[in-house]
Amino acid sequence: MKITAIESQVVSLPFDMGGPYQRFAGQLWDRMQILLVRVETEDGLVGWGEAFGHAAIPATRAALDSIVAPMMLGRDAGDIQRARREVLHGTHLLGRNGPFTYAFSGVEIALWDILGKRCGQPVWRLLGGSAPEQLPAYASLLHYGDDDLVAKNCAAAAAAGYRSLKLHEVTRTSVLAAQKAAPGAAIMLDVNCAWTPQPAERMARSLADDGLRWLEEPVWPPEDAHGLARLRQFGIPLAAGENVAGLFGFKALVEADAIDVAQPSVTKLGGIGEMLDVIRLCRAEGVELVPHSPYFGPGFIATLHVAAAMLEEPMIEVLWLEMEANPFDPWVRVKDGMVSVPRGPGLGCDPDPAVLARYADGAAVRRAL
Repeated sequence: MKITAIESQVVSLPFDMGGPYQRFAGQLWDRMQILLVRVETEDGLVGWGEAFGHAAIPATRAALDSIVAPMMLGRDAGDIQRARREVLHGTHLLGRNGPFTYAFSGVEIALWDILGKRCGQPVWRLLGGSAPEQLPAYASLLHYGDDDLVAKNCAAAAAAGYRSLKLHEVTRTSVLAAQKAAPGAAIMLDVNCAWTPQPAERMARSLADDGLRWLEEPVWPPEDAHGLARLRQFGIPLAAGENVAGLFGFKALVEADAIDVAQPSVTKLGGIGEMLDVIRLCRAEGVELVPHSPYFGPGFIATLHVAAAMLEEPMIEVLWLEMEANPFDPWVRVKDGMVSVPRGPGLGCDPDPAVLARYADGAAVRRAL
């Protein structure tokens, strides 16, 4: 069936992050914004996707509304692989890792939602998997820059049932504060590419005996695979991948022997199909895969389906914050450190229209045949 309309919509959801709000890419981050992609077919089916995201929404939405959506209209909604090849190739001169790929990711997720609905099967079943009722989650804390707040939120997350906690800090003292506040919890440290290779080596040396589950994106720029690989001498598992461009970006990291943990993001990479390619690569090369998923919409739900179907020991990243409301409840909620996997066809989680309307950030933009 042909795609007859694609609509973009932003919802803006107030949240409490457990500390003072931070600036993200120059903007005050006090609301969780989700860029939703709604795809319709000529027989009336509707699929929902999510395109990255956060401070990048204006750029991603412009790419979606002006370029990607017009390229997708009139296509066969079930021919996902062909669309991926032709649209990503058709926009590659505009950037292989950025708004155009993010925009296509949102459409592609929606097409899987439609395919599942057409077949009457959840996406995890389309991928050939069987899904447990729940998957373990880890709490991904936001940046506080204050060890007392790190300790407070780690203790709260552990009390809520999380057994793995990720910090977004840049000091060893924050790691020690987290370990003291949440004894027995696995601690990960994400520094968001804070250091060039030489300072990164000094920091890795200082952290070597602290038992980190992994050290995430320690090197700037993130494409410096060989600078990242040099840190493996210190014995800390290294994680990266949320900023990687597609399968071949991960292939470069793997071939450089730079990572122990790959972290593809379904809303940034090109969607579910590209995610599957990365999973197969990592499986063949013996690299652990833990998806990057700090989202609260269809991108998060798509991650649940892929992880349930394709990963032997899945672990789902969940941002540690409390939202006022979410149109995709209850599937974005965590209970006792676990997240539930939808059982309905497609993604199994159409949004609540009343919540969409209440938290809409501006008008939807619709492109149609």
